[in-house]
Amino acid sequence: MSAYDAIAALYDPWSRSVTEDVDFYVAEARKAGGPVVELGVGTGRIAVPTAQAGVAVIGVDSSERMIDVCRARADEGGVADLLDLRLGDLRRPPVIERVGLVTCPFRALLHLESDEERLQTLRAVRGMLLPGGRFVFDVFAPSHDDVEETHGRWLEREPGIWERADWDLRRRVLTLSVRGESGETRMYLAWRSPEEWRHLLEHAGLEVLAHYGWFDMRPYNGGEDTVWLARRPAN
Repeated sequence: MSAYDAIAALYDPWSRSVTEDVDFYVAEARKAGGPVVELGVGTGRIAVPTAQAGVAVIGVDSSERMIDVCRARADEGGVADLLDLRLGDLRRPPVIERVGLVTCPFRALLHLESDEERLQTLRAVRGMLLPGGRFVFDVFAPSHDDVEETHGRWLEREPGIWERADWDLRRRVLTLSVRGESGETRMYLAWRSPEEWRHLLEHAGLEVLAHYGWFDMRPYNGGEDTVWLARRPAN
């Protein structure tokens, strides 16, 4: 059972302020054409707008309840025929198709606990890509100020929705607790440095094309967030 099952009804109100990445991922999908594979599709925060832009999406998520919400959003948005939703794991996505673009938005790769799992996922991504196909994702590593401001405190992220961050800097693991009227859960996110992500991508047989500091494609200058574009070599 996924940690997200318990907050499927809470997820959209909890993440309603996260909009800065949507146009970026939709633009990448439009450039690639469909279908695209989205790992960690969740409730369709990005997949539904992508489908509304006319691009078919194969969406994979480990939470059946999140997929149910995504399916309902797709129905409401009139794009159910463009979303192929599949229950599955990041490490072993149930995708036999070969596509020109795989995405993994909103830091979903941080749910992987070890370099072994990260490499397993990245190799699976490579296997889904056509030669020359691209992989686009974003991750983060916390700043000292972020840790100081949030560690061990319940903060109201949205009205009636609270979250608590417990940072383990030695293990580089964030325990994130979320609670609201319609559910509560606890999840674990493990971060790595940009240098380590680059090494993992290359070790998995992917070529790094770009490494940005934000979704406006500004150069990375040491901040918390990193946005990656990589590709499967053409030969």
